Amino acid sequence: MGEQRSNTNNRWNWEVSGFEPRRLSPSQSSPEEQRRAGAAPLIRRYSISAASAVSPYTSEFSKQALASKVQRLKDKVKIAKDDYLELRQEASDLQEYSNAKLDRVTRYLGVLAEKTRKLDRVALESEARISPLINEKKRLFNELLTAKGNIKVFCRTRPLFEDEGPSIVEFPDDCTIRVNTGDDTIASPKKDFEIDRVYGPHVGQAELFSDVQPFVQSALDGYNVSIFAYGQTRSGKTHTMEGSSHDRGLYARCFEELFDLANSDLTSTSKFNFSVTAFDLYNEQIKDLLSESGSTLPKIQLGSSVELVQEKVDNPLDFSKVLKAIFQSRGSDTTKFNVSHLIITMHIYYNNAISGENLYSKLSLVDLAGSEGQILEEDSGERVTDLLHVMKSLSALGDVFSSLTSKKDTIPYENSMLTNILADSLGGNSKSLMIVNICPNAANLSETISSLNFAARARNSVLSLGNRDTIKKWRDVANDARKELYEKEKEIQDLKQEVLGLKQALKEANDQCVLLYNEVQKAWKVSFTLQSDLKSENVMLADKHKIEKEQNAQLRNQVAQLLQSEQDQKLQIQQRDSTIQTLQAKLKSLESQLNEAIHSSEGKSSSPATGSGVSITSKTAADSMDSSAVTKKLEEELKKRDALIERLHEENEKLFDRLTEKASSVGSPQVSSPFSKGAPNAQPRDFGRNDYNKGRSIDVPSQLTMDKSEGAGALVKAGSEIVKTTPAGEYLTAALNDFDPDQYDSIAAISDGANKLLMLVLAAVIKAGASREHEILAEIRDAVFAFIRKMEPKRVMDTMLVSRVRILYIRSLLARSPELQSIKVSPVECFLEKPSSGRSRSSSRSSSPGRSPVRYVDERIEGFKVNIKPEKKSKLSSVVSRIRGLDQDTLRQQQVTGGKLREIQEEAKMFAVGNKALAALFVHTPAGELQRQIRTWLADNFEFLSVTGDEASGGTTGQLELLSTAIMDGWMAGLGAALPPNTDALGQLLSEYAKRVFTSQLQHLKDIAGTLATEEADDAAQVAKLRSALESVDHKRRKILQQMRNDAALLTLETGSSPIQNPSTAAEDARLASLISLDGILKQVKDIMRQSSVSSMGRSKKKALLASLDELAERMPSLLDIDHPCAQRQIADARRLVESIHEEDDHIQETYHARKPSADLGSGTETDVAQWNVLQFNTGSTTTPFIIKCGANSNSELVIKAEARVQEPKGGEIVRVVPRPSILENMSLDEMKQVFSELPEALSLLALARTADGTRARYSRLYRTLAMKVPSLRDLVGELEKGGVLKDVKS
Repeated sequence: MGEQRSNTNNRWNWEVSGFEPRRLSPSQSSPEEQRRAGAAPLIRRYSISAASAVSPYTSEFSKQALASKVQRLKDKVKIAKDDYLELRQEASDLQEYSNAKLDRVTRYLGVLAEKTRKLDRVALESEARISPLINEKKRLFNELLTAKGNIKVFCRTRPLFEDEGPSIVEFPDDCTIRVNTGDDTIASPKKDFEIDRVYGPHVGQAELFSDVQPFVQSALDGYNVSIFAYGQTRSGKTHTMEGSSHDRGLYARCFEELFDLANSDLTSTSKFNFSVTAFDLYNEQIKDLLSESGSTLPKIQLGSSVELVQEKVDNPLDFSKVLKAIFQSRGSDTTKFNVSHLIITMHIYYNNAISGENLYSKLSLVDLAGSEGQILEEDSGERVTDLLHVMKSLSALGDVFSSLTSKKDTIPYENSMLTNILADSLGGNSKSLMIVNICPNAANLSETISSLNFAARARNSVLSLGNRDTIKKWRDVANDARKELYEKEKEIQDLKQEVLGLKQALKEANDQCVLLYNEVQKAWKVSFTLQSDLKSENVMLADKHKIEKEQNAQLRNQVAQLLQSEQDQKLQIQQRDSTIQTLQAKLKSLESQLNEAIHSSEGKSSSPATGSGVSITSKTAADSMDSSAVTKKLEEELKKRDALIERLHEENEKLFDRLTEKASSVGSPQVSSPFSKGAPNAQPRDFGRNDYNKGRSIDVPSQLTMDKSEGAGALVKAGSEIVKTTPAGEYLTAALNDFDPDQYDSIAAISDGANKLLMLVLAAVIKAGASREHEILAEIRDAVFAFIRKMEPKRVMDTMLVSRVRILYIRSLLARSPELQSIKVSPVECFLEKPSSGRSRSSSRSSSPGRSPVRYVDERIEGFKVNIKPEKKSKLSSVVSRIRGLDQDTLRQQQVTGGKLREIQEEAKMFAVGNKALAALFVHTPAGELQRQIRTWLADNFEFLSVTGDEASGGTTGQLELLSTAIMDGWMAGLGAALPPNTDALGQLLSEYAKRVFTSQLQHLKDIAGTLATEEADDAAQVAKLRSALESVDHKRRKILQQMRNDAALLTLETGSSPIQNPSTAAEDARLASLISLDGILKQVKDIMRQSSVSSMGRSKKKALLASLDELAERMPSLLDIDHPCAQRQIADARRLVESIHEEDDHIQETYHARKPSADLGSGTETDVAQWNVLQFNTGSTTTPFIIKCGANSNSELVIKAEARVQEPKGGEIVRVVPRPSILENMSLDEMKQVFSELPEALSLLALARTADGTRARYSRLYRTLAMKVPSLRDLVGELEKGGVLKDVKS
């Protein structure tokens, strides 16, 4: 670069001949310059002789400077154009990648959608198969209930209260209840009643509901069901229906059962809906108990004139809320409750989307009024009216049951509002259940017998099942129906499980669709963002390029104008110089004349002298007047010349500034160090100026070069090398490279800046994490090593930070190098010893077993003497301590002061400087483990630091921690300190480890290559394998050598170290060259043998083949002796084959070849094929796939049969023999197309690619696919694969 620092005023200047340096203000000029300026203020910048010395060299040099600046601008514009083209290519690649990814996702979404449709179809088919089974189940279950009876009667006895006396009710069995009438006048005072089911006082709500559950199932199956609670007041009717908080009644249990059954039978195409109506029937008047819930609720018509509000319920919680509202609306008048009927109806709506089935049924729960019919004298008229209405409704209910029993044509439903409303739930296919509740005490005997008589009357209305044989028959029928029902339920459960599996698969498919849709959305967003960013970036680059072109044009114009003006000024200057020279000559002649006149006047007489003196005086005055005029004219010319030179200087300054600014704006942005910005005396660098003193530019080579002026191992990488970078790595690299100590005022500022940079390196590695630690270390490695070597002579870095950075790099090398992981190091006891007794008592312990440890110094390691002694205390201090209550153990403990710790730390630092063995211990041992070992050694060797009593009193553990920390810190600081000319101990260890790794790898590859070079090849396949193996080893060796060149900064850390010895590979290279030549010879021999696989051959062609074999034999001296047998054997075999071919005249052979295609590809091949195998292909370009039949003939050749054309007209099937892939090995693309033109068009579409290599590879895969379908050709495919014929030839 053309930059030079001034030694006097610390400024950048241009020392160009013919130009004056820039003037400084008085505040900026140095005292020495001010003193010189004050002493000689009238001295001109340019004298007359200096002005005459202005040569064309200056103008020519300024032209060179301008031309170099313009050339630099052109180069940077070209670089910007290249970057623009690279960005456009990258944008195109990104767009193609995003489009391909979107296409794949779209296709996968289509596949998932098809799977979803299939799952939906299977689910619908499964539900369609389930629907008839469910209907059959409902029918069988209804027949079973009908066989048992559509009207069932249960009897429930409530428990006795405390003051009611003994019970008069007995329970002989589950269907009989016995009542003690207490009438001793008759022979049998106990009377029996037969009921369908009898429940004693001990039976709870759950057991009762287990017998009610079939009626709930029937209601869900689509049949109307009514359940009545009958009995006198306080017999337990309301408790049976409502229950309590801990034992719920039939209301809650029935709805929960409905909801559970509906959920178990629910499918994706069926749906259940539930709603509730409730009303109170009092004196034949209906009160809607849900009318207060809201007028917006829908209503339902019951009977002919009753319209009730129905409220939809979706779960048991909603039903509980509705039930609570019903009870609140009913009120709290118990006397009214006893003479009114509460009817709560659950309406069930069922819909099936597949079968179109719509069912409606209802479950009515009726809490009847009290059945006591005695009217007392004290009853009021209103009471009597209420009782009469109750008796009428209950009597009408009994009449309905009686009419149903006798199968009358007319059922008297209209006799009561109760029977009229419940008409559709009493007769026909409906089911009715009467739960009769009785009181077991003697006081209610008459009401109990009345209730039981009513129950017996209702039960007797059920059709009789006949005699025992009929009963047995019906029982068998019921058992068969139950068995069939069980089988149907099992089948339904299996189908339900299948439907659940399908639903789960459908759900997973839907989830995948959602995830893929989200991914597609994200991909679209990313693609759109990338496209928009690239578009904006392209627009910005285009604008920038346009602006740069305009600026370049302007600069060219300005440069041309300046050059023209400079030429004009030079002409003016030359003219003025000639004028000045003429005037100077005149002035000299006048001076000489004046001197001659003065000398001549001295010898004359006084009188004449007086006269002549007057004349001489007048002449002298005239001459002086002429000389003063000439002097003034000279001064004016000099002033004009100075002004012109100053103007030219200023214009050149402006031009250089403008070019410099342009160069800095066009160049790539550099990352500046944060510390260089804050430097007090930092001057900006001018990258556009050349060193005019040297008169030549400095060329930077493109290869890796060393910056020897700084003595560092920093490398300047070639521009062609592409390194993976990160923003953090670029920032740190630029900051480390740009750090200039000369920009800082003091050593403290330099130290602060350097240490901050090292801390930034450590922070960046920690932030990168374990996964990216190696990447960031490798990226900034050269910059770090060059920075450390540059700053080592100044001794301003914190050596502990240097040690931490070095340890990071060494451990990174250890993690990636198995050669170093087996190294054993000396234990920490070898590096510590007591000051008096030499080695400590623990130092005799040897290193861990395994390989022998690596020694970096002499066999005996000098230990670090830990100079700690117990403090001697006077008797007075002991007495004072006893008075204070301190024990003897506390008195014996050593209190280490801060000064002692600093002294130990400094001694440890001096011990660690240049100690490679200690550096190896630090690298191979974790810091926590090393400090623990030091702490253990201190506790073992210094008894006054041992803990013998209570730790709280002495703080010995704290002293051990302080001492071990001081030793560790001192060692760490010493290991990072350098001893010029050598680097620090860790740097020497790092360089040694790197050399060991490279040496081991090179030797390993040398051994492998030597083994391969001595192996003999028998055939072409082994030749190819040996060649490939040797080329692979050579490639790996070159990679290692390239890495060594890239790691030159790492390998030169240790000054004066021996270079890495690269083992010679001359023998291996010679064998590789011989194998390459042998491979070419064998390929040509193979081609000759392929051409010789005929029965007859023309004379000239046979002669040409033999001449080719002779030429190959002449090439054998280029091979090594080990490869001669293989080549001789192959050439001899080929020669025998060629010589054995029958010779014919050339014109006969040409006639035969003209007829051969039609004869070989004729119909005779088809009859030779024993079995055809059919394959179907689809190229995507046609809507329908095409069929190819393949087989084998007697010559083990692959024969195909397919349509001649893909599109209509297809031209019928043709039979052709498919050539083996080896036939195409040396053909061009046009020749292969000619071969494929004889084959069906379908095979050509599958085999042809854009390039010859691609066609060979694709044809090899197609041939393998077709031949593997023919059993008799599979062995042939294996042989071809072994020989490499079926591999991607030349791909």
